[in-house]
Amino acid sequence: MRTVNLGIIGLGTVGGGVVKLIQHHHDKYVQKYGIDLRIVKACSRSANAGERLGIPAENYTQNWQEVANNPEVDIVIELIGGEHPAMEIFETAFANKKHIITANKALLGRHMEHLAKLANENGVQLRCEAAAAGGIPVVHALEHDLMANDILTIAGIMNGTTNYILSRMKNEGLDFDEVLTAAQAAGYAEADPTADVEGYDAASKIAILSSIGFQSRISTDDVFTQGIQKISATDIEMARECGRVIKLLAIARKTPEGADVRVHPTMIPENHQLASVDGAMNAVFVVGDAVGETMFYGAGAGSFPTASAVCGDIMALAESISRDQIPIAEKAPFTKELEILNIDERQTEFYLRLEVADKVGTLTTCTSIFAKHGVSISRINQNESNNENTCELIFFTHKASEKSMRETCEELNQTNGVTTVASLIRVEDTSTWNNGIFDN
Repeated sequence: MRTVNLGIIGLGTVGGGVVKLIQHHHDKYVQKYGIDLRIVKACSRSANAGERLGIPAENYTQNWQEVANNPEVDIVIELIGGEHPAMEIFETAFANKKHIITANKALLGRHMEHLAKLANENGVQLRCEAAAAGGIPVVHALEHDLMANDILTIAGIMNGTTNYILSRMKNEGLDFDEVLTAAQAAGYAEADPTADVEGYDAASKIAILSSIGFQSRISTDDVFTQGIQKISATDIEMARECGRVIKLLAIARKTPEGADVRVHPTMIPENHQLASVDGAMNAVFVVGDAVGETMFYGAGAGSFPTASAVCGDIMALAESISRDQIPIAEKAPFTKELEILNIDERQTEFYLRLEVADKVGTLTTCTSIFAKHGVSISRINQNESNNENTCELIFFTHKASEKSMRETCEELNQTNGVTTVASLIRVEDTSTWNNGIFDN
């Protein structure tokens, strides 16, 4: 046994949790696993973060290069997030033959191919369990436990903030703006919630997971992304009447034509496993051709849940290092084996809510536009609005292409009598997620 030396860059919510877990479990790691973890250098922009966490002054720095270039450090743990200086930290650490553990989904979602290539060339590992779903051990499952499967679908609730908002809207009949303000006050949402509510956070995570699951490079930029800002209490109630629940889902499906990868508000059956995931919790639903349906549930964010995933990666690397064994180098990066499907060609059912002038002929005008673009309507509802001169028209459609529906909405937006296209939500056929499962 020998000591495994760690360098941590970033001592915020997650980094602080990692330090506390290592301190709390240090003796157990030695006694049960023969692994002696030592934080030999920690870095933060804050002058007193180290002191607050009980890190000796000689082991603390505000300069990340003192961690990435430190000859004593075996493993660099990057927990600052964002693309810069994280990219430079990775490049420097890899050049110094150091393994890296990260929770940085924004960086990996766009640059995993470049970073995996550098790790492979330098004979070290890049581990990222915490980057995709916080404390949920789904990366390990995809890389190891489900290796006997051809992964068919990865779909999930991968952002706790949006799930908290939609859950409160459903349970309390509140509107989006009202719940967002409360979520910010309670600390569930950032002061700038853009990355969460517009779906960008979930897009980075599904890019990482689908790349691993499909063994084909998928970037955040490949993911069609739409947020939840336009969801209203009316939409939630209409879904309920149809036996459905609205969730912001990240969905990746492997099809014969290529990878269908997207993030958007989705109506799913109320009896589906994902429909019951409430509050700030996350869940990842994975379908393999042999195992069938599996679901991984837990906290997708937070200090200790995410730190748990980071420490799991630390222990996996430290087990070899502590015995003077060299961990196997990162595999060569995945290339783009699968084409990314054009979202315009995808067929699905839709829910559309319009705010229109409450006058004779408006409904006929709207339905004629649907017909013009080949979109068949399955159901129409009319609701009163707060303005006596307007009302809400709600349409459910049969299956139509995304392109046809987009063109329908564009023309409706320009039509006299239509105040606004208020909400467009896809109605997901979750049975297609199981296409390709072996018969038992």
